[in-house]
Amino acid sequence: MTALTSGPRPALADPAPERPSGRFARLLRGREDDPRWIRPALLVLLAGTAALYLWDLGSSGWANSFYSAAVQAGTESWKAFFFGSSDAANFITVDKTPAALWVMELSARIFGVNAWSILVPQALEGVAGVGLLYLAVRRWSGPVAGLIAGAVLALTPVATLMFRFNNPDALLVLLLIGAVYATMRAIEAAAVRAGTRWLALAGVLIGFGFLTKMLQAFVVVPVLAIVYLVVAPTSVRRRLFQLVVAFVALIAAAGWWVLIAELWPASSRPYIGGSQTNSVLDLVLGYNGLGRLSGDEAGSVTPGGGGAGSWGETGLLRLFNSEFGTQASWLIPAALVLLVAVLGFTARAPRTDRTRAAMLLWGGWLVLTGLIFSFMQGIIHPYYTVALAPAIGAVVGIGAVSVWTLRGEDAARAVLAVAMGATAVWAFVLLGRADWQPWLRWVVLVGGLGVAAGLAFTPRLARRVAIAMAAAALLLGVAAPAAYAVQTASQPHSGAIPSAGPSGGFAGFGGRQAGGPGGTGTRGGMPGGGQPGQLAGGNGNQLPGGNANPLPGGNGNQQQWPGGSRGNGFGGQPGGPSMGGGNLLTGSTPSAELTALLTADASDYTWVAATVGSNAASGYQLATGDPVMALGGFNGTDPTPTLAAFQQYVSEGRIHYFVSGGGGFGNRGGEGTSSQITQWVEENFTATTVGGVTVYDLTRPSAGTTGS
Repeated sequence: MTALTSGPRPALADPAPERPSGRFARLLRGREDDPRWIRPALLVLLAGTAALYLWDLGSSGWANSFYSAAVQAGTESWKAFFFGSSDAANFITVDKTPAALWVMELSARIFGVNAWSILVPQALEGVAGVGLLYLAVRRWSGPVAGLIAGAVLALTPVATLMFRFNNPDALLVLLLIGAVYATMRAIEAAAVRAGTRWLALAGVLIGFGFLTKMLQAFVVVPVLAIVYLVVAPTSVRRRLFQLVVAFVALIAAAGWWVLIAELWPASSRPYIGGSQTNSVLDLVLGYNGLGRLSGDEAGSVTPGGGGAGSWGETGLLRLFNSEFGTQASWLIPAALVLLVAVLGFTARAPRTDRTRAAMLLWGGWLVLTGLIFSFMQGIIHPYYTVALAPAIGAVVGIGAVSVWTLRGEDAARAVLAVAMGATAVWAFVLLGRADWQPWLRWVVLVGGLGVAAGLAFTPRLARRVAIAMAAAALLLGVAAPAAYAVQTASQPHSGAIPSAGPSGGFAGFGGRQAGGPGGTGTRGGMPGGGQPGQLAGGNGNQLPGGNANPLPGGNGNQQQWPGGSRGNGFGGQPGGPSMGGGNLLTGSTPSAELTALLTADASDYTWVAATVGSNAASGYQLATGDPVMALGGFNGTDPTPTLAAFQQYVSEGRIHYFVSGGGGFGNRGGEGTSSQITQWVEENFTATTVGGVTVYDLTRPSAGTTGS
């Protein structure tokens, strides 16, 4: 069989003759050795990606108000900016390292705090990611492979979702693509000083990835290190030395902020949200780090701190199930087929073969990240799969073009046919899970299988017909995810757990889509797919607030949550806030009356209000522009403040109101500090209802009480 060779793959047409010079002409023309259509195609890809990601972006409002409130805080206080505080008074941080916030906060400082200034940087990171992926793939595999890779990334539904949203994943994906690109450049220049610098840059980018989303950035490190050690064209001693330099650069880039946060006196910095000991290291090793793998996450949103099985069944098929499948798995079957095929075709190639090296880099990213997502037992949401999208695109682009060059061989044609057929069948299955545009699944299935059959006979077709067949394969391959991507961009998304596709903008607690593919038709599905009011997989293990154990304020017959009026959602109507009070997964939406109350005399107080949980606090803070204390952090389970500390704040007149009905888990059971504070406030202050929300004025104790 003909072996694949290293170097850029040829384009699908002969190079164009020399064209006129000039800066604008060069921009449109591209490289001299490229066919005339390559650069216009790239510009169309980038412009189309920008349009898709920016289209009606403001309709999502604050999107994830948890992070938007932190952005607002960072525009008011440089300390809040540095630490990633949820409020400008620096009570507590978000439960992530703050690099993603820095980008949005700089934008908001320039353009003001609004939906566009927060979300546009995310969209531009997505466009940059598509462009950088094109450059990386094109470098060793040619422009056509680069265009395919970029298009697959741009049109992956979960990528469209997350590049229009303000979670940290957008910046993380861009940094990881940059790290792979830098590693490729290091491999090229391994024998000279430039190789060391490029590999150190890869380490720096991953380090800043850690400052974006902690240990998830490190998942690709073993892949990059092993591939470099195996394929770099220099001595083993030099390769080992360069990897040590890269590791030092990674630690420095990731560790400087951690070191400062750990050494900074705790009394003069915000509490580290998500930790149980006010420590970044606790956050890294527990709730936001290794605990995600084991399920042992103190302070988790699942009762009892999580544990194995709390977030659904694990296994090789997890990424293809009803919760995850439509987010990013559309082209995974084709990617795996092409990955195995190219590695087989290059089995006898030299150690430094770049086609194989490229597939090992991107394929290793896909396989290792996919396996971790499939078997991790801690908190996981379907939108995490955006981290797979660049690798899927690269493997499909490199694999399709590489195998296409061998289409004279029976095995290569079989690979192309199988990859196309698998894509068509899997798209048919995924589209069948939603009652949406049913005609599309038949077009993709029939057309895809027809093209797969045609690919098996390409040597008998005229060259132009064969190229048309290849183009049809690409169009049909991305048709289904592209339709989902466009639909995703056409609707607003908000809350803590967004979901791509036509099933709505909210994935349930643990990932179940509300009324969508595989969903139950009710909001707020439990981790692992249990019914509302039940633990994962359980029929009788009800969450607090179920029929047998109503929460404070519940009636014993409905599955209520703090501040909620009904139990299908976390604190209110299914999937939404209750009476403007917010819940665990969505921000509060205060009425004009309540907003006016909170802003009155706001300058006299450090915090205009306190409430349980960061999402509940976020809406009040964004509405007023003033700090709101989020008791217990995101979940309401962080042990801060203590009851004594809260009482001290009240006695000093630093908090004006306590807003009841926060959405944290800290209210449950009467044991956590948030629950203790809530009980103390209810016993010592008078409740009033403002805009449908229960409010306590902490400057006016009830008659007969001391308020302390």
